[in-house]
Amino acid sequence: MNNQTAVLKKVLRRIRRYWVRLIASLLLATINVVMSLYIPILVGTAIDCIVDAGHVDVTQMSVHLRNVLTCAIVAGAAQWLMSELNNRMTYQVTRDIRNEAFGHIQNLPLSYLDAHPQGDIVSRVIADVDTFADGLLMGFTQLFTGIMTILGTLLFMIRIHWGIALVVVCITPLSLLVANFIAKRTYAMFRLQTVTRGEQTGLIDETIGNIKVVRAFGHEASSMEQFDEINGRLQKASLRAIFFSSLVNPCTRFVNSVVYAGVCLTGALIAMTGGISVGNLTTFLNYANQYTKPFNEISGVVTELQNALACAGRVFELIEAPERTPEPEHPECPQTVLGAVEIHNLKFSYVPEKPLIEDFNLSVKPGQRIAIVGPTGCGKTT
Repeated sequence: MNNQTAVLKKVLRRIRRYWVRLIASLLLATINVVMSLYIPILVGTAIDCIVDAGHVDVTQMSVHLRNVLTCAIVAGAAQWLMSELNNRMTYQVTRDIRNEAFGHIQNLPLSYLDAHPQGDIVSRVIADVDTFADGLLMGFTQLFTGIMTILGTLLFMIRIHWGIALVVVCITPLSLLVANFIAKRTYAMFRLQTVTRGEQTGLIDETIGNIKVVRAFGHEASSMEQFDEINGRLQKASLRAIFFSSLVNPCTRFVNSVVYAGVCLTGALIAMTGGISVGNLTTFLNYANQYTKPFNEISGVVTELQNALACAGRVFELIEAPERTPEPEHPECPQTVLGAVEIHNLKFSYVPEKPLIEDFNLSVKPGQRIAIVGPTGCGKTT
């Protein structure tokens, strides 16, 4: 969870440079929610204009229906503008991250590039950033409006009848607990999925890029076995991540159905005693439906955000990898070059706990040619 919080803070720092658009998006989301929530009040008031058979205030009802149309148009316009801003903001953030990652790759030491498969690095810059963009866009478009809809609906319900609203408030924490319980466990699974996918991409890239070498050494069967092993792990990780994340929506829907049933039962009993009008009860039922709907949407957003943060974490690992030691400003330039190379007791490793070369000695005389021979992966390039 600490790792997830750290990744989220890094994402927010990169969004902060677009704070003007972010505030504009929040304002448009507020307008959209307010207009959408005001429509049920107008509908309920219009229903109350139907007093009895033959006693309908058509003039007043027409006014309310015109106001409903106006609110719907304003809400639709705000929704469109908000989506436009969110799309621009999302893809500008992902563009910045890609540029940052690509620029950082130019300054990475050879030790990092040798220790990480080329396909894994490509997967981080392309596939992981694309997945992050999808999750970020869902967060902008649905998370903002979802939270504001929940808060606004709750305020309107309290205004109509605080007793029925109390029923909603008492059942709501159950939905939050279920969603939070599942969300905590899906992050680790999505991270394992992205790591394994990067490993698979690296193997595919290396095998196809060096297919002549693979065939020359008769390594086809071994490559297929390695691919099948990684593919099996990816299948298990993906199935677990998808299974647990798919539990969020039906669980929250069940709890939300309980909320709606509680509102129906409580509201009907109160309406029978004259504590609430039929129009207000209709409005309240609309609000109960609107109140529970964002929980379903947010549950889907949370799942996508878990995946997006897992992918973002891999991209930030690449961006924050130590750069190579810069060249000296005034490098030493030897006056006499003999062309002889002497190496004594050389030790080298990319990772301290995994020694690669130990006690390496080499003596090359001027004009001498030396070939380094060995099987693939033994360290010839190193």
